[in-house]
Formats: sequence, structure tokens, C-alpha cells
Amino acid sequence: WTKEITNFWITMSVSAIVLTTLALRFSSDNTFLDIDRPVFQLLLGIFLAFALWGIFWIGDKLSTMMFSFARPEVDAVYSMKEGLPIWLITILLLFIIGPAEEFFWRGFIQREIAGFFKKNQRMHAFWITLIVYSLIHIWSMNFMLVMAAFVAGFVWGIIYRFRPQLLPALIVSHALWDVLVFVVFPI
Repeated sequence: WTKEITNFWITMSVSAIVLTTLALRFSSDNTFLDIDRPVFQLLLGIFLAFALWGIFWIGDKLSTMMFSFARPEVDAVYSMKEGLPIWLITILLLFIIGPAEEFFWRGFIQREIAGFFKKNQRMHAFWITLIVYSLIHIWSMNFMLVMAAFVAGFVWGIIYRFRPQLLPALIVSHALWDVLVFVVFPI
């Protein structure tokens, strides 16, 4: 609904930079920025990105068979490729938007919310973050996009819940998955 006012990709990039800056500023602990086993993190991130792409490919086939609105809503998401050259969208997704989203949602929001709960109640932080992350996409008025955020957010969030030290792999996964699903191998 804002496409006549502003370029989506520029707005997302600026928002991502602002949220990352705020997260770094207000984070209670920045030790999560330490990267343990970088090659493993990179390979796991790549694996997760391709696994999620496969899950979404299957989900697309099933949802298209089940719901008449599914394909038009997915196509509406892909229509957002207009407005900037595809190479620039790829760079923004890979180096700004994807990493910033994962850093903000799992590395800041989920981690900070978990701090409000006792250790045995930290699953609440996962669910709160997942619900908010999914519902933040509601502005699109696109049910399939909200469900995509829920599924991907579930995978990244549950991994972060039990292995927060894998945040770098999740950042790689989110950034690469964005590029895979939106640019390289659209579903």
C-alpha cells in the first residue's frame, strides 16, 4: 500500500540499518557477536537456507492445491521486484536486509525477551518473538507472506532458542534464503 509513496527496497534497507543500530545500542550483552567456528556457521547457514527453500517449494505446491488465493498472493510478493535492478535487490537482501532481520529478531528481540523469564520458561520468548515477527508482516494484507514469515521464523527461532551460539549461521541462512527464494530460484 506504500508502493506509490516510497521504494520498498530502500525503505526496508533503511529500516534494517536503523533497527540494527538500535539493537546494538540497547542490547544488554553484545558477547553474542563473537563467532565460534566460522566455517561451521557458514556451512550450516547455507544448508539451512537450502533446506528452507525446499520446505517452501513443497509448501507452495500444497497450498496452491488447497487454496485458490495462494498462487495470486505469492505472485504479489514477487511483483515487488519492480523498482530497482535485480542485482541491487540481491545485494540489499544478502548484505543488509536478511542479516539485519535475523540479528534484530533473534539476536536482539528474542534474546532480550528471554531475559525476562526464568531459564525453564524461555520458550515463552520464542513464541512471543515468533508471533510478533509473523504479525509484523500483516501490513502486506497477504496471508501467504504472513505464513511464510511464521514458518521461516519458527525454524530460525527454535534453533536460536536451543542454540543461541548459532546466530551467525541463522544470519547467513536468512540472508541466503531471501536471495534464493526471491531472486535465484523463485517459487
